[in-house]
Amino acid sequence: MSDLFPIAVLVSGEGTNLQALLDGVHGRDAQVVGVASSSPGARALERAAGAGVPCAVFARSDYPDRSERDRDLAAWLTARGARLIVLAGYMELLSEQFLEEFPGAVINVHPSLLPAFPGLAAIEQALAYGVKVFGVTVHYVDGGMDTGPVIAQGAVELPDARDPAQVLAALRPLEHSMLARAVTLAAAGRLAPDPQNSRRIVVLPEG
Repeated sequence: MSDLFPIAVLVSGEGTNLQALLDGVHGRDAQVVGVASSSPGARALERAAGAGVPCAVFARSDYPDRSERDRDLAAWLTARGARLIVLAGYMELLSEQFLEEFPGAVINVHPSLLPAFPGLAAIEQALAYGVKVFGVTVHYVDGGMDTGPVIAQGAVELPDARDPAQVLAALRPLEHSMLARAVTLAAAGRLAPDPQNSRRIVVLPEG
């Protein structure tokens, strides 16, 4: 059993953010002890298996309701020893009961500068609004829709963007580096609420 900080990753699709964590964090600053997917066909599961990380599928269609799905999901993550849950392209809502099992220990990466354009299709929302600066937010998850305290944000100026795929390609490097950095800081115990504004997360000094 590794002495590194144990994290688990929830995925739904391609898994490029998971790959960034496997390449940049796993076995160094933290240990990915499990990957759970909402979809049995997710490419992310292949990435996890290729890295020797235990995987499981918790498809919403296999359960009568979300609360039962989340109960089994939380039990599996707890059995794996996960202390931080990372949503890396996880396209499902998590119940309050799930969040209560991991208080202050669930983080998400979202492709917008929150609070702008929360929820699904954030890039499409931004394009429809006509913005010229796009961004990424890494934040803690609470009971709202992308409303948790902000850990980090990054932006890229794309004044002529028209295509969601073009924007996503520009944001991917930001997502990968920012999520890996946030996980590294969380594993080191260096993230804390800003004493002047609990909606913000500050980075504590080393040591």
